[in-house]
Amino acid sequence: VYDLGQMIWSHGRISSKILTAARIGAVRQQVAVVPAGLPAKAPKGQRARAVRPLCAAEPARKPVSASAASSPVAPVEEEEASAVDYEALAQELVGASPLEIMDRALDMFGSEIAIAFSGAEDVALIEYAKLTGRPFSVFSLDTGRLNPETYELFDKVEKHYGIHIEYMFPEASEVQDLVRSKGLFSFYEDGHQECCRVRKVRPLRRALKGLKAWITGQRKDQSPGTRASIPVVQVDPSFEGLHGGAGSLIKWNPVANVDGKDIWTFLRTMDVPVNTLHAQGYVSIGCEPCTRPVLPGQHEREGRWWWEDATAKECGLHKGNIDREDQAPKVGVNGNGSAEARAPDIFQSQAIVNLTRPGIENLLRLENRAEPWLTVLYAPWCPYCQAMEASYVELAEKLSGSGIKVAKFRADGEQKPFAQAELQLQSFPTILLFPGRTVKPIKYPSEKRDVQSLLAFVNSLR
Repeated sequence: VYDLGQMIWSHGRISSKILTAARIGAVRQQVAVVPAGLPAKAPKGQRARAVRPLCAAEPARKPVSASAASSPVAPVEEEEASAVDYEALAQELVGASPLEIMDRALDMFGSEIAIAFSGAEDVALIEYAKLTGRPFSVFSLDTGRLNPETYELFDKVEKHYGIHIEYMFPEASEVQDLVRSKGLFSFYEDGHQECCRVRKVRPLRRALKGLKAWITGQRKDQSPGTRASIPVVQVDPSFEGLHGGAGSLIKWNPVANVDGKDIWTFLRTMDVPVNTLHAQGYVSIGCEPCTRPVLPGQHEREGRWWWEDATAKECGLHKGNIDREDQAPKVGVNGNGSAEARAPDIFQSQAIVNLTRPGIENLLRLENRAEPWLTVLYAPWCPYCQAMEASYVELAEKLSGSGIKVAKFRADGEQKPFAQAELQLQSFPTILLFPGRTVKPIKYPSEKRDVQSLLAFVNSLR
């Protein structure tokens, strides 16, 4: 009774289904209810396993609490998905802590839910699951192209928590066909989606077919244009669960409302293992060929697929985020109140000239400019542009009166096709120098956007 009272005090809310003698015996005592055919105690020294097979065709393994080590636990009855209004639940939990959200997810779905672990800072999800004291399962996607440091983290996490991570692999024949037909690095030429579909999306689809819900480490501050509106819980818009069909899978995002810096404060406080790549400047970590460290002034997702448009940095695992953005009105003359249209303008300084479309077209046509022009092509809603605002304004002030004009041109919305065709725009921000005696503008090639790097670029071409 004392333990149950402590649970109620700690979590603030408890499902009515827990308040039964059978549930109390299964969850708190872990000896009163033992599933038929299972031993009362695991052999001494046996490694605790906190996952079960994720494919429905495989024989089921009962998940075991990481904190309870080897004692078998009765499966928790999940609430029927059809009886839950998940939009209302998301609103109810909007101010809840990640621990409370994790506890609710594990309580509702029991053995039919699993944590998706990528080998990065989402190790926080496993720590939160452990802190609930409930059984939990963990799976990960091994694409075959992860960094060695990521594989090392998998091993450390398994040993630290006494769990077994269920690894999902791509179909060998699909990988073979892709590599034979397009080579090992085709994603640099025609985009990452095809490779991610083979190595990540399809294995994930197989994993989720054995579940009714899954838990992700998505945060709103992670990616521009795709994750800004994710709720803490939702009906998965892209994948199907155990019973198949639309609405058969629930997606939990316990850290959706948490800032990246707060995640790291939590990880340091709890002293959990982390990927050693983080100490080398990597923030968002994926496959080795498609991940690199970020530099000062860059957003964390800028280290992923850096050769592509900054507004679509998703591999397909969270495709529903992009789908929602595609359905939203785009910024332009008829922005109609979209998030992009409402974004306040940036690079506000008297030292920076705000170019219009006719103004930048005139710059393009001039063969002998009176003075060089440094111009940033930007979108005010883009976090990468926002991240370099301070350095670009400081640069403009340093160059004031030096004979070099510093300007900006908003290149999203209706201006984007023109900027792509005429101004070498591939992603935001793009920085161009219009020299005094050269028609074609020169594109700044580096990802370093600090004042000294930008100044060195300008001075080298004066």
